[in-house]
Amino acid sequence: MKLYADRAPVALRQFLTDALVVVWVYAWIRLGMSLFDLVQKLAVPGQKLEGAGNGLASNLSSAGDKIDKVPGVGDSIATPFRNAANAATSLANAGKEQQEIVNDLAWILSVVVVLVPVLLVVGVWLPLRVRWARRAASAARLRTVTAGRDLLALRALATQPLKRLIKVDPEVAARWRRGDPETVEALAELELRSLGLR
Repeated sequence: MKLYADRAPVALRQFLTDALVVVWVYAWIRLGMSLFDLVQKLAVPGQKLEGAGNGLASNLSSAGDKIDKVPGVGDSIATPFRNAANAATSLANAGKEQQEIVNDLAWILSVVVVLVPVLLVVGVWLPLRVRWARRAASAARLRTVTAGRDLLALRALATQPLKRLIKVDPEVAARWRRGDPETVEALAELELRSLGLR
């Protein structure tokens, strides 16, 4: 399978297009990664809330346990500390949930930012590139065989713009029908040239 044309201008254009696609994909991946990091910064308040809530819950629960061990002090004094510890645990859980939501949002936004433009470019560029490679490989095989040159000439008659065909000869179709070798060769060369082949 041919990846690049034989003729320098076409090969250069193909190479530059391929390089541009690679740079495009790389740029969008970097942008997606930067966006992921930026959105992840929104999780910092949740991390602080979780840390503060866990610390407060631990201290309040510890204080309630110590008060409960004091002789003569009822459970009624320790209960408010345990209730406050439960409320602090709820705050810590809210901070943890906020971090999970931010993480999910960061992934979704990053994937969308990367996939949409990359799929648009690759979805257009890749089929065109594969189609050219297949056509060029087939034409390269046909150019070495006499019957293949006839097929290339026929393809040129069917697909090339009329301006190019008339430049070959104003009576190009009639001369091709008669099997004129010069016309067949000129048409085959025209088809090969349009693919960037020699």
